[in-house]
Amino acid sequence: METTRAGASLKSAGEQAAAALAAMPRRPEVIRCPICKRQCLSFEELSEHYAAEHPDSVAPTAVTLNVNGLNCSLIIEPHLTLKQVLQLHLGLTGAKEMCDRGACGSCTVIMDGNPALSCNILASECEGRSIETIEMVAVMPKWRPLIDEYCKWDAMQCGYCTPGYLMAAKALLDRNPSPTEYEIREALSGNICICGTQPRHSQAILEAVSRMAKGETINA
Repeated sequence: METTRAGASLKSAGEQAAAALAAMPRRPEVIRCPICKRQCLSFEELSEHYAAEHPDSVAPTAVTLNVNGLNCSLIIEPHLTLKQVLQLHLGLTGAKEMCDRGACGSCTVIMDGNPALSCNILASECEGRSIETIEMVAVMPKWRPLIDEYCKWDAMQCGYCTPGYLMAAKALLDRNPSPTEYEIREALSGNICICGTQPRHSQAILEAVSRMAKGETINA
């Protein structure tokens, strides 16, 4: 019964992730001034509007982000972090905010193959970088054993920190498919679980590595 329930939950999470990825906007549907809400026809018109009507304010900037393999052209306020843009502009809510200080790892994404803390990186600085989020991991069959083992070993409780841990684990396994327990603990050292599940993470990842080495992708 528990296995069936866990499998159904994973399927639901995967479906939600797939829906979020499919709904990612490639370009703004509406260009609107965030101060007075005036609608503009183009980014150039918005820039002219700021110069004329809000000369003391910092104007939005145009940026193209490569997120989960898709180029998304966005108009954002320069002070927004990558986490905020992922959530508010692209609808990707997997990266969580716990400390908002780059100390807990809950907002971890993968940028150019390395784990990155999306809460303290400005989105405007990420143009030209390759960004991966937990939503992509959730829909890729290759990483299903990793998610399965996290469930099996209760390496998640409230689940708030789990996306960050999984992204850190994926970054490790991408560059080192057969890590030792010490290497796993070192790779996850920047992530914190307030529920106290840390001892379970390395075991879950080691078993996932064993399954993935055999070519397993789906929990029967």
